[in-house]
Amino acid sequence: MSAYWSRIVRDLVPYTPGEQPKLDRLIKLNTNENPYPPAPGVVAAIQGELGADGERLRRYPDPEGEALKAAIAHYYRQFGITREQVFPGNGSDEVLAHVFYALLKHEQPLLFPDITYSFYPIYCKLYDIDFECVPLADDFSIRIEDYLERDSAQIGGVIFPNPNAPTGRALAPDAIRALLRAHPERVVVIDEAYVDFGAESALALAREYPNLVVVQTFSKSRALAGLRVAFAIGQPELIAGLERVKNSFNSYPLDRLAQAGAIAALADNAHFERTRAAIMQSRAALTRQLAALGFVVIPSAANFIFVRHPEHAAATLAQALREQRIIVRHFRQPRISKYLRISIGTPEECAALVAALQNFVSPSKSRKEVAS
Repeated sequence: MSAYWSRIVRDLVPYTPGEQPKLDRLIKLNTNENPYPPAPGVVAAIQGELGADGERLRRYPDPEGEALKAAIAHYYRQFGITREQVFPGNGSDEVLAHVFYALLKHEQPLLFPDITYSFYPIYCKLYDIDFECVPLADDFSIRIEDYLERDSAQIGGVIFPNPNAPTGRALAPDAIRALLRAHPERVVVIDEAYVDFGAESALALAREYPNLVVVQTFSKSRALAGLRVAFAIGQPELIAGLERVKNSFNSYPLDRLAQAGAIAALADNAHFERTRAAIMQSRAALTRQLAALGFVVIPSAANFIFVRHPEHAAATLAQALREQRIIVRHFRQPRISKYLRISIGTPEECAALVAALQNFVSPSKSRKEVAS
């Protein structure tokens, strides 16, 4: 700790991202990355944007990402989304950071679940926003009535992922609609990083409710975690607030290659549908197989599952898997310390995971029984 650090920096406890280990022949199921490559047109678009000699790289990218805005609006045209309702950014973490700063009241506490994306309290600390964690139900679902009962004048806004992370449980749009109606003078942020794997998006509500912000990312269902592209959708007045903050922080958040790759990803809907269906099928199969091994599996609408075993500590299981070169995520918070979050891999990766767990938790159970 340096004497030159500001008070804010001294008090920060930074977010800890999922491990990116430098190991060969690793089955990496800890950061919810897509197990399949992005659409083929993405690579071609990036190569085309580079040009023969990279000449275009000496020029700044479009600071507003107008072509990307148009592509996103066109993709979601069934919801009546217009280009003026789209705010692209450098990954959902940056988009969320601007949302926290620009749109959430700083004078009253922000509400979010006690078990949720761990970046939320860090943003609150960074921007000096008070917050209140609302406990999930015993089954890890969000009890929307806990938010509906609050006095709007006493809160600064509401944010949660849908599906939630790391639990994977999702809320129906009717619950979100009720929340928007209950707090019309406060912004409600729905973080939809995992929505494409089985939940229903709140985007259909974006034109109707001026206090709704929906955040999505290209990192998960579009397999572009390495490009860092995300966006917020809301009514134009909200987007204008985000743009004011962005242009006071970094006018060029998305480089040329990221914009070109994201536009190409949206253009190949067949690839998107095929790969997300494969992930959902693998999730269902893995859920059945782990249940056969005695695991308790929380129902998931995401590209991961949240599991515990009644007879084996999660930390012990994580270490045993690591020794087999399989990496999963273990959270140490008291309420979820018994659980592992396991990203959905390819069928081959999931099979290797099940085999490794079978050898540890149920060595006498036959492989045929587990695979059924």
